[in-house]
Formats: sequence, C-alpha cells, structure tokens
Amino acid sequence: MTSDIVFDPLLPWALIVALAVLALAGTALALWRGLSGWALRGLAGLVLVGALAQPSWQVEDRAPLSDIVLMVVDQSASQRLAERAGVTEDAADQLEAMLTARPNTETRRIPVGDADGDGGTRLMSALSAAMAEEPRGRIAGIFLLSDGRLHDLEQAPDLPAPLHLLMTGQDTDWDRRLIVRNAPAFAILGEEVELTLRIEDDGAAPGASQTPILISVDGEPPQTFTVPIGQDLTLPITLPHGGLNVIQFTVPEADGELTDRNNTALVQINGVRDRLRVLLVSGEPHAGGRTWRNLLKSDSSVDLVHFTILRPPEKQDGVPVNELSLIAFPTRELFLEKIDDFDLIIFDRYKRRGILPAIYLDNVRNYVENGGAVLVAAGPDFASADSIYRSPLAEIMPAEPTARVVEEGYRPTVTDLGQRHPVTAGLQGADDWGRWLRQIEVEPLQGDVVMSGVDDRPLLILDRVGEGRVALLASDQAWLWNRGFEGGGPQMELLRRLAHWMMKEPQLEEEALWAEPNGQTMRIIRRSLTDDVGAVTVTGPDGSEVQVPLTEVTPGRFEAVYDGPEIGLYRLAEGDLTSVVGLGPAAPREFVQTIASGEALEPLIDTMRGGVLRLQEGVPTVRTVRAGRPAAGRGWIGITPREAYETLDVRQTPLLPAWLVLLLASAMIIGAWLREGRT
Repeated sequence: MTSDIVFDPLLPWALIVALAVLALAGTALALWRGLSGWALRGLAGLVLVGALAQPSWQVEDRAPLSDIVLMVVDQSASQRLAERAGVTEDAADQLEAMLTARPNTETRRIPVGDADGDGGTRLMSALSAAMAEEPRGRIAGIFLLSDGRLHDLEQAPDLPAPLHLLMTGQDTDWDRRLIVRNAPAFAILGEEVELTLRIEDDGAAPGASQTPILISVDGEPPQTFTVPIGQDLTLPITLPHGGLNVIQFTVPEADGELTDRNNTALVQINGVRDRLRVLLVSGEPHAGGRTWRNLLKSDSSVDLVHFTILRPPEKQDGVPVNELSLIAFPTRELFLEKIDDFDLIIFDRYKRRGILPAIYLDNVRNYVENGGAVLVAAGPDFASADSIYRSPLAEIMPAEPTARVVEEGYRPTVTDLGQRHPVTAGLQGADDWGRWLRQIEVEPLQGDVVMSGVDDRPLLILDRVGEGRVALLASDQAWLWNRGFEGGGPQMELLRRLAHWMMKEPQLEEEALWAEPNGQTMRIIRRSLTDDVGAVTVTGPDGSEVQVPLTEVTPGRFEAVYDGPEIGLYRLAEGDLTSVVGLGPAAPREFVQTIASGEALEPLIDTMRGGVLRLQEGVPTVRTVRAGRPAAGRGWIGITPREAYETLDVRQTPLLPAWLVLLLASAMIIGAWLREGRT
C-alpha cells in the first residue's frame, strides 16, 4: 500500500498560477498601504487558489509484477553445424533453470527457425514480435543464443533492457566457400561469356593457397581444375546450346571444414542467338513479296539477304542486263561458299529458270541434311513443270504437288495434330481469321500436317530431314493476313514460331522436357505430339528418385508442380528425354557466412551495455544490475529489475472539501474586514 498527494485542478494550471499571482499582488498592495488585515487577505487567497488546485490524499493498493526475461533461441540451419544445436539447447535449459530459481522472474523461450524461402535467420523480427506481446515495463533482460549470423538487423526494436549474445561455435572453426561474383542471366550463343568466381577461407583456416574445382555443364561429367584461394577467377565459357544452360561449380570438402553446403554454386544462363541470318529467295515480284521482306526487316534481330528475280529470261522489255542491278549478284558465294552462314533459307514462289543451277540447289539439300532450315512458300509455279520440286530439293520436300491449283476462298485451319504442335498450338481466333484465296494441292509424303485449307487439304507441313528441318506452306496468300483482309490473322506469330522451330529452339521442340524454377519449387513441362506421356523421374541432389505424374493442361502440353525438398541440382528424365534444373541458390543465406561472430550485433548490444560471451567458455551466471550500469562481465550477465506493479485499488480523499474552503475563506475575509474596520 502506498500513499501520496495528488492534484486534480479545476482550471488549467496556467490560469491558476495567474490567479495566485493576482492574489499575491493584492496582498502586497494591502501591505504597502498599511492595511492591518493584509495577512488574513493573503491567507484567504491561498485557500481559494488551493481549492482550485483540488489536492487529494491518494491511497493505492499495489501488487508487484514479476520481471520478464526474453530468451531467443536460434534454431536456423547454421546452428545445426558441428555441435552447435546441442550446445544451444543445453545452455538454454541451464539459463531457464537459473531464471526460474530467481524470485519474481519469468522466462519467455522463443525458438527461431529458418525463414521462408531463402530469408535466412530473422532473429530481430522474432524479438520484435515477442516484445509486442509483453508489457515493455516488465522486460528485464534479453538473451540471444545464436552464432550471431542474422539477416534482419534493420528490424531491431528499441530495447528496454540489456541485450546479451551467448554465442555458439568454437574459436577454431574454419570454412571454405565458393562465391559467384558475376554471372549473366543471358548469353549469346557462339560468344564467350565471362564468369567471376572467388574461393575464400574464413575463420581459423589452415592456410592453403590452392584447391581443386569441378565444373559441370547440364549434369555432364565434370572437369577438374586447380585454382588459387582468395583471388577473383575469371572463367570464359561458351554456351553449348540455346535455352537454359545449368553450370555447376564444386569445391571438394576439405578436412576439418565446418560445412560443404557453400562449396557449390549453380549458374543458370539462357543461351540466345545474336541475330537470325535469313536468305529470302523470291522467284518473281508479287503482292506477297514485299510483305515477306517487310515482315523480316521489322525484326531488328534479323539479318536479311534478299535474292529476287526482277525480270525472268523469257521477258524481253529492251532493258539492258547491266542496268538491272548495281553489281552482279553473288549467287555462287551465297549458295556454295557462304550458305552455312544462314540460319534459314526461304523460297518464295521460286521456280526453275536456269538462274540457279542444279548444283546450287543440290547444295541447299546438303545444307538442310547437315542442320540447316528451308521454308518453301509455294505459288502456282510449284504445281508447274518448272516447280522447284522437280530439282534436287525434291529429296527433302515433305509433300509432292499434284499439278492442281485450287482458286477459291477458304479459312486456314489448325489440324488436330497442329493443336499439339508447338508451332501452331494455341493460335487463337481461328474462326475470325481472314480467308486465303489460293492453295496448291499437294500429297504429303512425310512430316506433320499442322494446318489445312480447302476440304482439309494439307496447307502447312513440317518435317525433319537429317539434322535439319523443312517447312512447306502450300499457298502464296499469307500476305492477306498482313494486309488485314477480312480481319487478317496471326502471320507474325506463325512466322516467328516457324523460324524458332526451324532453328531448334528447345522450348519449341515437338518432344521436349524442361522445368521452370521458382525458389525451391519447379514447374515440370513436357511437350509431346502423343496423347499420353509417362511420369517424370526427378533425381534430387542427394541421389534420391521420385516419380512425378503429369497432367495435360493444353493439347500436347503436360505439367506438374514439384517442391524440391532441398536446394541444389535436380535431374529430370522421361523416356529418352532428360533435363536438369537448379532450385534455389546452391549456397543459401544461412551458409554464406558460417563462422560465429558477434560483430554485427555489437552496436545494438552496446546501447544497453550488454555483452557477447562464448558458450564454449561455459554458461554464464545471471546477476541483478541497476539501470545504466555495465550489464555483463567475465562469466556473468545481468538483468535490470523493473519493479513493475499492478494497482488493485485507489482511494482519494479531498484535503480541502468545499465546505471547509467556504468556511475558511469566509472567516478570513470577514476577519480582515473587521480588523481593518476598527482601525
């Protein structure tokens, strides 16, 4: 029980002070004028001013509250290295027992694990949340049992009591880690890209100057090199293929090293082509010729060489041959010497005129069989005796002309197979596409018919020949879509997909398997022309295998979402198809720095004069210290009692009741009047 005098003024204190000054002035005036009742006047003013301040005698019944000590226990991944987990739990148990034995003290034990994703150790976030649940005036001390490696120091709260770090780990610990300083997300095929790596030893390292490093691309057998420690390494790498390339760097674990979790780095780089080199061969000027040219030139990544025949030999208009071009067109150079420099050759309404000898066209056939790509946009001449089909190119053509040209309007349609083929799958709005007005009738010999025209006749046929690819478009009317005839159609998208399929873009393969990583989750994607595919075998970093069934989400596209149990390189296999993908960083934030240190926390600890002590020297004792005094020393840590209490009952008794104020003030005023009246 405690008692005290409290005030509950009827008026603002400033006004009460002003009235007191006025009363004092009146008393001083009475004294100066020699009035005998000046003392009674002053006492009356004092009573009235005191009544306005309304003093009371307050009696409180209080119940003391216990002090609270917050004990944050770090259980993150870095705390599971060596013997840290066991040391931490033993120390937490001993400290909790010490605090429980102290009078008027409670303990709040707060375990903190790994944050979601790669968030690391969030000690300060956990401490802030715990402090929000406790009265700030009762917190007497905060203990952190950790290796000192946290990743949210900026979330540190304002401390009401001393903070102590009881640090795990040994002063003899050392660790070797692999750091990727520079790795681009994209690289141009055929050009070297430089990666910058660094291998560092932290802690009480043995002082080695070199170490072996293993480099593997897409899960292939690794190559071993010897590299220096503590120096930046610049490695030139040329990507082997387009699409995702997964490069793994690994440093073997050394004797006595704290962990090998930061000895591996995964770099995922997308291989892209610098420029698409296209040779466009136009047989004669026509309405679609400029459309092809404009379409290709509109893409800044396309280098276009356009070979066109402006005047056929049978046309005699009197123009000298030397005035038809500025220079002689280098046909021999293009079709014999430089043909392998092109990624795609397009024959647009070309027919045999004797301008390109058979040996040139035979070289085009060899170009395709050795990995090149040819697209034929057929016009009426494809059905004639001068058809390009009646040349060495016939051996690679997927269809044979019947010599019939269908002259009627029709809407191009994606076939059932085309709905599954990556070139035409998902092309929207077929019912609203504009009509084409001509189609060359052909008989398919091989390949895949992905679009049809009049009476379901083949319109677009795709085929693989040797190492290369061939596409036959049995119409010269695609330009109508570009002109917006009857609403037009997806000519740009169709041509883009055609070009990338012919250039063997991995994600446009008819049979393909790949995965799209997102953190520690991957979306497995399988593309196929068949109606059903098997389960994908996922091999984890530890060698364990899991069968993941796929679900068809769109025609020809099967997907599944798989959560990787750990971070690292995963291998995917289904039938003859294989792929690799890396989930998350190879070295999570928890293993970037593993040597125990209190350096990051020292500025925060110093604000309340706490301490950093190693648990390898034993669990410190707990002492009581006054606020503002040093709260840590050799073998001990301190807490500050808060002397908090709970008020159970409050009673107030007015020191100047109204009747007493009226009686005293009236008596003194009347007394002063009577005294002054007798003089």
